Amino acid sequence: QVQLVESGGGLVQPGGSLRVSCATFGFSFSSYYMNWVRQAPGKGLEWVSVINTGGSTAYYADSVKGRFTISRDNAKNTLYLQLNNLRPEDTALYYCVKDLIGLDEYWGQGVQVTVSS
Repeated sequence: QVQLVESGGGLVQPGGSLRVSCATFGFSFSSYYMNWVRQAPGKGLEWVSVINTGGSTAYYADSVKGRFTISRDNAKNTLYLQLNNLRPEDTALYYCVKDLIGLDEYWGQGVQVTVSS
């Protein structure tokens, strides 16, 4: 049974940092590109970042480029997103997504990140 379990969210002040994690179960994690997608309150889904299977290549939305870093540990079947220099507009529910727009697409339940003073 496929499971994606996000953790590590919380409340952080503007300019602060946070790392969110996505522990995965029930599939061959190292075989899939993995994504982070977020949804701010009252807004639509926004793609944030993608990483290839080996972790050597990553792409980012312009809104987070230079501040966020995606990474993965295939030995631990875990995906990460390091969020630095956070802004209030980064407040959102962050989803870990396997095989986005692919045949095996699957979403986690999401983790809340709130940036506020």
